[in-house]
Amino acid sequence: MKKMPSASCDTLLDDIEDIVSQQDSKPQDRHFARKHIVPKARRRNTQKCLQEEDSPPTDSTIPGIQKIWIRTWGCSHNNSDGEYMAGQLAAYGYKITENASDADLWLLNSCTVKNPAEDHFRNSIKRAQEENKKIVLAGCVPQAQPRQDYLQGLSVIGVQQIDRVVEVVEETIKGHSVRLLGQKKDNGKRLGGAPLDLPKIRKNPLIEIISINTGCLNACTYCKTKHARGNLASYPIDELVDRAKQSFQEGVCEIWLTSEDTGAYGRDIGTDLPTLLWKLVEVIPEGAMLRLGMTNPPYILEHLEEMAKVLNHPRVYAFLHIPVQSASDAVLMAMKREYCVADFRRVVDFLKEKVPGITIATDIICGFPGETDQDFQETVELVEEYKFPSLFINQFYPRPGTPAAKMEQVPAQVKKQRTKDLSRVFHSYSPYDHKIGERQQVLVTEESFDSKFYVAHNQFYEQVLVPKNPTFMGKMVEVDIYESGKHFMKGQPVADAKVYTPSISKPLAKGEVSGLTEEFRSRRGGPLSSMSQHDSAGSRVGLRLQRLHQDGALMVSVGLALLALLLAFLVKLYN
Repeated sequence: MKKMPSASCDTLLDDIEDIVSQQDSKPQDRHFARKHIVPKARRRNTQKCLQEEDSPPTDSTIPGIQKIWIRTWGCSHNNSDGEYMAGQLAAYGYKITENASDADLWLLNSCTVKNPAEDHFRNSIKRAQEENKKIVLAGCVPQAQPRQDYLQGLSVIGVQQIDRVVEVVEETIKGHSVRLLGQKKDNGKRLGGAPLDLPKIRKNPLIEIISINTGCLNACTYCKTKHARGNLASYPIDELVDRAKQSFQEGVCEIWLTSEDTGAYGRDIGTDLPTLLWKLVEVIPEGAMLRLGMTNPPYILEHLEEMAKVLNHPRVYAFLHIPVQSASDAVLMAMKREYCVADFRRVVDFLKEKVPGITIATDIICGFPGETDQDFQETVELVEEYKFPSLFINQFYPRPGTPAAKMEQVPAQVKKQRTKDLSRVFHSYSPYDHKIGERQQVLVTEESFDSKFYVAHNQFYEQVLVPKNPTFMGKMVEVDIYESGKHFMKGQPVADAKVYTPSISKPLAKGEVSGLTEEFRSRRGGPLSSMSQHDSAGSRVGLRLQRLHQDGALMVSVGLALLALLLAFLVKLYN
């Protein structure tokens, strides 16, 4: 067997140029030595090429012309995020559809508060996969636990990245999997989230949901939302006021302020909730109303006097959502709620005294780990004492990754029974019977679920059903209360009573995108609606092709730059 010659590595080369000797031919010498080579022209199918150039790429390769179905679970904050994502996608040319089967892509905006909500989310993913839909996931579930098995291989957009939803959808349409889960920061400081002036499609054109901050200052042992939304980060007051002004200019007559804890607003930026509310009150037109969202007891205690004054303002609903969760101090300590039941009572008693008729809504968790029969009985007694007109009763569900999930659990049958018992107490009283015969001013904003009535709210944000008279929608109407139920009253419009029209603009059409710039409107040729049948597919294709040409020009520029570098290297190498 012959021995193969080995390469010699005895000589140390200082530079790659040392490999080429003076006797070696240069590349240019080899090029000019090719004297007998004649280039052959390649025949081209002209007709076929013309057809290909005239035909735009198919829908599968052009993002921006597909139909998208958006499903949102959870709180008002999540619903606002869903409205922003819908607005951006529609502004970019996508069609937002209410028909899931007809959609090319499903955008699933999740909630991680309770197990059933995540179960619905998971089942929707499975259904989308079975129907071969493109999928983009959003909301608190993938933000809190992005490594869950059933999320793998799917595109995800984080709760602070919703201003980039178009990019994520574009790449998903192309068959790529994209994940954007980072936090918004300015000079290292965490921001409240995406800009508030993004395009938006309001689910109800009359109601604007404004997230005033994200995250919270608590560390409740049962809460999974904290894992997704993080610590407190507030929007500046001027940005929130500007958003409110824009909403009123677009015909909104009711604003909801929302966050994980509105009472903590501003603590991270040197301000507070009452200061924000007084600034907002200045820009609320007559006939429009503001509703304040959920606040935990610790952060409202120091502002009780100012909060009472704000809640007495005629353009602010006398309504406050203050979750107590349990009336047992032992359970509250295990939850790390940072208050005792006496603090909750102080807040409620003070507001009831200073804001006559105020509606206090609250939440209660039944069967938290360690809750005894006596603990639960204390909660029952609190409900019997205050007779909350709005009460959200939740059976405890251990959420993965939370401290409460590792605690010794109350048996499932006990949790279910306590939930039933408390619900029975809640349904044992009628909060509105004493209001029959009253004359009230109500603001009409939506249609009832059974489509038989319009839904209005009085000064205390109590639900009043009124006849379906189209002239009432978005207006203040005076009614006489003639009937009451557990969750509503019915009002008859006063004969010859004036229907008050708020001093605001005509509302946008359902599905119409808010917040579009004049530049975009002029390019599109007028108002844009996600449901419009007059959208030109050609114009959407044109926008996409324009972007493709821009991307192509960029690639050519990069290629030329690389070629110039290569030529410079070769010149240096052989000269």
